[in-house]
Amino acid sequence: MLTIDIMPPPIIKPTTSVLTFADYWDHILARWRVNRTGHRVEPGLYSIGNPTPESPVFVTANYTLSFDALRSALKGMDGYILVLDTHGVNVWCAAGKGTFGTDELVFRTTATRLNEVVKHRVLILPQLGAPGVAAHEVRKRTHFKVDYGPVRAEDLPEYLKTRAATPEMRRVRFTLKDRITLIPVELVAILLPLLILIVLGAKGPIAAILAGTVVFPILLPWLPTHNFSTKGFILGGVVALPFVITAFLRNPESAVWLRSAWALVYALLIPPITAYLALNFTGSTTFTSRTGVKKEMLAYLPAMAWMFGVGLLLNIALIFVH
Repeated sequence: MLTIDIMPPPIIKPTTSVLTFADYWDHILARWRVNRTGHRVEPGLYSIGNPTPESPVFVTANYTLSFDALRSALKGMDGYILVLDTHGVNVWCAAGKGTFGTDELVFRTTATRLNEVVKHRVLILPQLGAPGVAAHEVRKRTHFKVDYGPVRAEDLPEYLKTRAATPEMRRVRFTLKDRITLIPVELVAILLPLLILIVLGAKGPIAAILAGTVVFPILLPWLPTHNFSTKGFILGGVVALPFVITAFLRNPESAVWLRSAWALVYALLIPPITAYLALNFTGSTTFTSRTGVKKEMLAYLPAMAWMFGVGLLLNIALIFVH
């Protein structure tokens, strides 16, 4: 008897452009680093509105904030969202790590049988995903063309009118609001040592930590120099200055060398702490590249370690002298 295997239709999961309280709560938890790697959606193909075979296909990461930013920007539109497995990492960072990349895009396009869902052969990717994707390779392996949409999902409605991004849509912005949003994540990461320092009353290191995690992102565009490390050293130096002056002027009856040594402790300890925490922001902005960050780390991490180490040893020695 002749049997015919009938393939089941491609799996398409529905979604909407409406964000619920649960979605917003998830965003808050993600910003405060609660269950940091758990904010993800299932990879695959999603439908929004009432799409047809001619509807556009948008590609994003399976980080909930990335997915929600895209779907909420498509309010009143019909289309498909192809979600790649980036292990819960946003588009730009995942592109740098390779999870938002050519192989995953090819695999997900094939696995979802996207060619059976839509008649066209165009994938709209976020611009910040470009570093991880070789468009010519995707077209060769899937016959789908890659179009890079605007930097921000909120510009998609305007982009779709002409399928051309304006220079403003291509411009990478890192506004004050964007920078302030990053502060909770950085604060939570160093919360335990910060609390210990507060209990110990170590005002200098506390000031250094708050400068590197709170003040630095706020002042980032206005701090001189190009490198994040040198920006951090400069900010740390400014923060250290009042501690240096106070240490030198305190107890004027003490020997000058002793007061100078205590002042030197602050000058050595505070700047590298602030600079190290400032260097963490290279992974949170689009101002940097992987190669640039590696060069900066090789150039400045040894200096941070030496300064902090010498300052710490001097501090311990002075405690015994005292």
